[in-house]
Amino acid sequence: MKAMTLRSPIGLDSLRMEDRPDPGAPGPGAIRVALHGSSLNFHDLGVATGRMPTADGRVPLADGAGTVEAVGEGVTEFVPGDMVVSCFFPDWLDGAPTVGDFDRTPGDGIDGFAQDYVVLPATAFTHAPKGFDAVEAATITTAGLTAWRALVVDGNLKPGDSVLLLGTGGVSIWALQIAKLMGATVAITSSSDEKLDRARSLGADFTVNYREQDAWGRAVRDWTGGRGVDHVVEVGGPGTLAQSIEAVRVGGHISLIGVLTGASGDVPTAALMAKQARLQGLIVGSRREQQDFVHALDGGAIRPVIDRRFPLEELVDAFRYEMGAGHFGKIGIEW
Repeated sequence: MKAMTLRSPIGLDSLRMEDRPDPGAPGPGAIRVALHGSSLNFHDLGVATGRMPTADGRVPLADGAGTVEAVGEGVTEFVPGDMVVSCFFPDWLDGAPTVGDFDRTPGDGIDGFAQDYVVLPATAFTHAPKGFDAVEAATITTAGLTAWRALVVDGNLKPGDSVLLLGTGGVSIWALQIAKLMGATVAITSSSDEKLDRARSLGADFTVNYREQDAWGRAVRDWTGGRGVDHVVEVGGPGTLAQSIEAVRVGGHISLIGVLTGASGDVPTAALMAKQARLQGLIVGSRREQQDFVHALDGGAIRPVIDRRFPLEELVDAFRYEMGAGHFGKIGIEW
C-alpha cells in the first residue's frame, strides 16, 4: 500500500510517497479502515516542518476518515461499509482530561493517516456524521472537536450568548458555525476584508479588521454595549491574549487553544483578575465528546467549510498552501 512518510532530517523536502506492507486483517477489538480523506491542522504543519520533533519514517496527519472494510472479533459498534473518522487522542475515551502530550496522537507520536489502510482498535474511531464525505468527516477530528469542546463542553454555550473568534482558520470557522447553530451572536477578526465578508455570509454578526483597528478588543466590547462577550475562542496566544481579555465580559470564559503568535509571552494578570474571567487551556477532546459532536452534526444543519482539496501525492503543496495563510476554513486531502 502507499503511504506518505517523513524522513530524517524532518522537513517538507523529506516528505515522500513510499510502499508499506499492507496491515492485513483486524484482530480482536480492531477494525480495518480504507482511508480516503484528511485535513490539515497547524499541529500537522509543525510536525511536517520539524518544528515539533517526530520519528524518522513517521506517517503524518492526525485526521483520517474512510470506510470500514473488516471488523475483528468482539467489535459490535461498526460493520463493514460504515464511514468512520479518527480520534485525536485514541486512548482518551471519556471523562476529564488525562493526556497532556502528543505521544499517542496520530501523525506525531504514532503513525497518522496519510496512507491507504490502517488496522487499529475500534475505539480509535467514531462514526462519521451522516452524509459527510471522507474529507468533510476528517475535519471534525481536530479543528471541529476543539471548537465544540471550547464552546459547548467547557463553555456551556447557550442561545443568546456572545462569542468572539480570532481569524478564519479551521477552528474559528467551525466555532462560527457551531455558535450560530446554537443561537449565539458572533464577532470575528481577520486581516482580510474579503474573509470578513465570507464570515458574514456564514452568519457573523460583527467583524473587525485587526490590521486597521489595533484596539480590536475594545471594538468588540463596544459592540456588546460595553459589557463584553461571554466567550472567546483564543487561537492566537500571547500576541492576542491581552485584546481577548479586553473583549471578554466580567466572569466570562476564554478558551486558550492556540499558539499562532508564539508559545510563551506576557499575560496581563491584573486585567484578567479584574475581569474575573475563566482562562482555560484545552487540546481537542475525548472520544465521547466527539461522539456527542457527531450526533449534533447528524441533523445536517451545518457542514464544514473546505477551502481547497489536494490529492495525497500533493501533500507538500498542501502544506505550502497552509503556510501562506490564505485559506478560509479547512484544507482537505483526499485519495
